[in-house]
Amino acid sequence: MTTKNKVLDFIQKYTMIIALVLVTVFFAWRTNGKILDARNITNIISQNAYVFVLATGMLLCILTGGNIDLSVGSVVCFVGTVGAVLMRRDLNMWLAVLIMLVVGVLIGAWQAFWIAYVKVPPFITTLAGMMVFRGLSNVVLQGKTVSVTNEKFVQIFGGGANCYVPDFLHGEGINLLCLVVGIVACALYLFFTFRNQISRRRAGLETESLAKALLKSVVIVAVVIFFTYKLAQYKGLPMALIWVVLVVLIYTYITSKTTVGRYLYAIGGNETATKLSGIDTRKIYFFAYTNMGLLAGLAGILTIARLTSAQPTYGQNYEMDAIGSCFIGGASAYGGVGTVPGVIIGALLMGVINIGMSIMGVDANYQKVVKGLVLLAAVIFDVVSKKKNS
Repeated sequence: MTTKNKVLDFIQKYTMIIALVLVTVFFAWRTNGKILDARNITNIISQNAYVFVLATGMLLCILTGGNIDLSVGSVVCFVGTVGAVLMRRDLNMWLAVLIMLVVGVLIGAWQAFWIAYVKVPPFITTLAGMMVFRGLSNVVLQGKTVSVTNEKFVQIFGGGANCYVPDFLHGEGINLLCLVVGIVACALYLFFTFRNQISRRRAGLETESLAKALLKSVVIVAVVIFFTYKLAQYKGLPMALIWVVLVVLIYTYITSKTTVGRYLYAIGGNETATKLSGIDTRKIYFFAYTNMGLLAGLAGILTIARLTSAQPTYGQNYEMDAIGSCFIGGASAYGGVGTVPGVIIGALLMGVINIGMSIMGVDANYQKVVKGLVLLAAVIFDVVSKKKNS
């Protein structure tokens, strides 16, 4: 492979990471570094926690063949409505959380049944769900706002002023726990990365060059240390970040290390061949959309905790944020391609664009225009790449 081809291959493989770096540098320049302030970095995490969670679930739906779930915003609103009403009636917080998750799973299973076993197109099924659960949210709330006053719930699941992991190490002027967590996370990443490299080489499998692996590891470790240091300068680790990390780790494992994950990619690659190989594709579809309901339930919990209330308008356009993050993060519009880390990069890119333009005072309508153009560019890139490789 020539040097030119290597460069083009590198750019194609890491397009969104390069874009995220360039966009961040641009807004750092235009905002005189304000976007890299500890408070703004925390805001990117807390304000976009629902996007990270929903986009992770949406990826599984997209992997099955470019299918999407249009109902997630309405499901988030309905689940949040149920939880707020239950806690308003002094129901135990953990029982309310459990009920919200179960409601999300039941909604997901309801839609998954029609999609997987009756073969109703996902677009139609979830479009109906979008209208049904938005309407039910209005019925339950009667157009009013229900406050969430349970302080423990808000602290554990929220993204407000006091929703941070306590610094048990009692650092002076800086959150030591946050720094320790960042260092440990980097150490674990390096350990598992190079253990995997060694295992693959012993098995005779293809691996990337040591220089390339070292360069990538150094960049990732530097970024993690930088951001944990920034968070430590403010109030430390937001609780919303803990939930996002848990979701990312669990679903990265599911998509890369489990049989179900391989089946999801197989269906998106060639559903007919997957069926002929003896795999029950209906169960995989059912899993993907039921799981989407579960994560919509979690996103509903995070939303009402951050906003400390439930309103009939919550969750509007959440589905667009999740879908956009997936495609921007490298998921293919045809299915079968995409990773959880890639989706998180896409969500971060959208979050940086949002907060960067907000700091610059850009009109909200122009913000939508920019986000739409970024999404279109990502999908065009995917389509053009597919044509070149075909």
